[in-house]
Amino acid sequence: MERRDARLTTRQDPGRLSPCVCNTLRMASRAVTQLYDDDLRPSGLRVTQYSILAMIARMGEANLRQLEDTLAIDQTTLTRSLNLLERDRVVERVPHSDGRIKALRLTSKGRRALETARPLWARAQDKVLRELGTTAWADAQRRLAHLLRIAVKKRKLSRGRRQGQPRSVPRRRSLVPG
Repeated sequence: MERRDARLTTRQDPGRLSPCVCNTLRMASRAVTQLYDDDLRPSGLRVTQYSILAMIARMGEANLRQLEDTLAIDQTTLTRSLNLLERDRVVERVPHSDGRIKALRLTSKGRRALETARPLWARAQDKVLRELGTTAWADAQRRLAHLLRIAVKKRKLSRGRRQGQPRSVPRRRSLVPG
C-alpha cells in the first residue's frame, strides 16, 4: 500500500469523510441530530424524544418491542429515553391486552409537547431539505432504507446463529502459574 493512502486513513483532511460506512453515517447522523436538537430546544425535547413521541402518537399506543422495531433502536437506549419521558409525564404506561406487556401512550402533556415541537421540527426539516434538495433526499432515503433492511436482516441472521449455538463456558484461569 502506498504511504499516501495510509496517511489518508489516519489523518483526515478537513471535510473528508471516512472510508468506513458506519463512521460516515454516524458522523452525518450526529451533525444532523445536533441541527434538529438546536431547533427543537425551545420545546424542551431532543429529536430522539420527538421521534419516539411522534411514533407513539401515530400508533395511538405502542409497546417496547413495537417501538424498537419501528424506530430501529436498541432496547437500552429506548428504555433510557422512555424513562425520561415517563419521569417528565409526557408518556404513561397503560395495560395491554396481553397482561405481560405494558403499552405506552402520550399524556395530555405529551400531546402538547408534540404540538409545540412539530413546527420546530418542520423548520429543521426545511433547513436540511433546502440545502440537500428534495430529489436528492428522496434518493438518499431510498438508499438508506435499503441499507437499513440489509443491516437489520444481517443482524437478525447473526443473532439467530449465536442464539442457536450452545454457549461456550469460559475457561477458568489458574491463579497459580504453571
